Parts: sequence; C-alpha cells; structure tokens
Amino acid sequence: MLRKNKPQILILILLNLFFTLNLFSQKNHYAGIEVGRRAIKISVIQVNNIRKAEYKIEYFATDRTNFAEHIATTGEVPQDDINKIGTIVIDQLKRIRAEYKIPEENIFIVAAPVFASARNIDALKNRISTLTSKTLDVLNVNEEAKVLVKGAIPPVDYSSALLLDIGAQTTKGGYIDEPDDKLEFIPLELDFGTMTLTDAVQKTVLNQSQANDMLVYQEKAFDFTPTIRKKIKEMLDANPLLAKKDKIYLSGGAVWAFSTLYYNENVKEHYIPLTLEDAVNYDAILKNNFGKFTSLAKTNKEAARVLSTYDQKYLISANTILVAFLESFPNLATKKVLFVKEGQVTWLISYIADRSKKVNTNF
Repeated sequence: MLRKNKPQILILILLNLFFTLNLFSQKNHYAGIEVGRRAIKISVIQVNNIRKAEYKIEYFATDRTNFAEHIATTGEVPQDDINKIGTIVIDQLKRIRAEYKIPEENIFIVAAPVFASARNIDALKNRISTLTSKTLDVLNVNEEAKVLVKGAIPPVDYSSALLLDIGAQTTKGGYIDEPDDKLEFIPLELDFGTMTLTDAVQKTVLNQSQANDMLVYQEKAFDFTPTIRKKIKEMLDANPLLAKKDKIYLSGGAVWAFSTLYYNENVKEHYIPLTLEDAVNYDAILKNNFGKFTSLAKTNKEAARVLSTYDQKYLISANTILVAFLESFPNLATKKVLFVKEGQVTWLISYIADRSKKVNTNF
C-alpha cells in the first residue's frame, strides 16, 4: 500500500515544503510607505538577519511633491495633497499586497514629522484609514533622531557606534550609552544643515550683485568654516563618550552626494567605507573642477539625480559640514567611517527592529 502511494506522498511532502518555505519567505518580507517632506517613498525589503542589518531591497519607488512647502504656506495639508497621497498609497498598497503577499502586520505607513504641524492632520489620517484599513503613524520630531539611529546602525553595533545625519535643515543623530546595564539614547544635533548653512553664508554677501558669484561664495563659505568647527567641537566636548565609539555611521543627502559623485561606483553593499582624505579631495573638485561632475551626470543617472537635487553651492555647504566633523573627531584614524547608503529605508528597519524579539530597542 505504501509503495503504491509513494509518488503521491512524495508530492504532498514537496507541496507542504513549498508552502512552508513560501510562508516563511512572506514573514521575512516587510513593506513601508513613507509620506515624506518632499516625496512619497515605497519600499519592500526581505530581511535575513535584523541584528546585522542583512536585508535586500526588492522594490523601491518614489513620487515627488513638496508637501512641506504646502504645509508651511497654509498651515495644513491642502485637500489636493490629501487626495494625491490617498491615491498613491492605495495604489501602491494594492500592488504590494498582490505581488509580494506580505502579511498585514508587516506593512507600515508613516508620515514625516512635518505633518504633525498641520492643523488638519486628522483629515489625512482618516483618509488613509478609510482607504486602507491601516493606521497612518506620524513620526514625532523629538523621536526622529532615535528612529534614524535604530534603522541606520546595525543593532549588533548599537553600543559601539554613533550616527550623524546631515540633512537639509539640521544635522542630527545620536548614540547609545549603557549605564548600569541599561540602554540610554543620547541625541546629537547641530543647528546647521545643507540648506541652512548655504542661506547663512549667502547672508554674509553684502553686495547682492555678487550673490551668484561662485568665487565670492567660496570665499564666504571658507570664512564661515570656523563657526561650523566651533559648533561641532561643542557637540563633541559635551559628549565625551563619542571618542570611545569604534564606528561612525553617516547618512543624509550630503554624504549621498559625496559618495555618488566621488566614488562613482555601483556599490551593492548597504554601507560604504569613507575616508577623510577622499572627502577633502572631493571638496577640491567641487570648488575647482566642478565640470568633472557635470560631465559625469551626462552618463550617470545617479550623479544626474544628485545635481538635480543640489547645486554647486549646496554641495560645497554639505561637504563643509562633513569635512569639519571628520577633521574634528578625535582619533579618527582608528575609527571605521561608513555611509548608510540605503537611507530611504532606515525608518522601516527601525520599525522592524522594534518588533523583533532578537533586538533590544528599549532606549
């Protein structure tokens, strides 16, 4: 009897194995839809080891609209934006559900902290809830740095690393301390970011007929550098534990621009090693041979994306912050400096880590 049914039994075993493996794969898949300041970003990732940040991005899409500007102008999310956000979210959610079969508990929808300032944020939340039967989480501006750290630094490195994110408005980040065998999050912040530094330097150009003169801007940016160095020194002096960290993780548009334009490589790893020497050499090209990068952008799509996002002044400001930080960091030669390449999924990794039984994110 057993011999007669052996083929059928084998088929059943194989089918059971197939569905088991498929179910396991689904449980390791996560999706995130982020309604950001200037775009809606959609990510699907497969996680192999959350502690070591071993994951693969299987799908990423973006739809650009300057939501932050609209909120700043009106104090609320315009109805057109609410409608657009709702349409994009439901369309992408349908695709995610159909193509990846991801469990609902592994799908997250969030909005950037700027949306918390909108008077009618509940209207957006209700719209998303009605369309998707899911909750829209609005990230807390006070928790933003912690979310970045949780998502950008591999959990295995929480105790031995720090993160600095050079953004448009500010430079923020943090690190983990371990007093009395507990985890404590220590935030880091500088007043300046890529755009705010550019604006501050521009204000020092008294003769407005020279406002667009790159040589004048470079001179004024150089004069402003001691102010940046002073603020960085104050941050480092206030956090002596930073000197003991073995790894420095860097994220944000400034480092993305640097790594894309200078290294010009299709690097698949999530973390790209950087050096101070390279950052200084890149700075010289920005100021003295910018045509090299405009030529690169003609054949390199990612380089073109950098130059469509930042002009030469912004790139100089961004790298001013980066170089000043690296030059100011104690014993930099003994540290490992890494660019967090996949910055667009850091919040999603943070959400996954928070829900993992293998990671302690109670800080």
